[in-house]
Amino acid sequence: MLLLEQTFLFNLDAQLIFDAILLAIAVFFLFLLMSYLLFNPARKLLSDRKERIASDISSAKDDRESAAALKAEYEAKLKEVDKEAETILAEARQKELKNEARIVEEAKEEASRIIKQAKEEAELEKKHAMDDMKQEMITVASMMAQKVIAASIDAKIQSTLVDETLREMGESTWLS
Repeated sequence: MLLLEQTFLFNLDAQLIFDAILLAIAVFFLFLLMSYLLFNPARKLLSDRKERIASDISSAKDDRESAAALKAEYEAKLKEVDKEAETILAEARQKELKNEARIVEEAKEEASRIIKQAKEEAELEKKHAMDDMKQEMITVASMMAQKVIAASIDAKIQSTLVDETLREMGESTWLS
């Protein structure tokens, strides 16, 4: 019997090898089953999460780019608004200068008109004063002549002298 019994290392017999192969097959099928039931859903969950994160990153980049574009657009609009404000202020200043020049010109015209009117009034007053003085001189001369004539001349000579004086004075005296 000694010959019949072979000594195996670690008692490796057919049953143990069969059990080991069966165990390996069971582990392999269990691995496939676990892979199908657990690993694939976990991988799918991870891949979905990875896609969602990539989508979020992409959307964040797009949002950042659109925000940068909007910022640039708003800054451009602000510059345009500043330019428009400067233009409006410049136009208002120009209008004000024109208005000021017009007012000054109107004031000069008014002053010139007032001075001209004052000169005309002064000239008229001067003419009236000269006319009044002439009338006064005529009145005084005629009174003096009456006194001189009344004392030395009769009515016929007086009438002739008055007519002669009036002719000498002429119409120019009465017109001015």
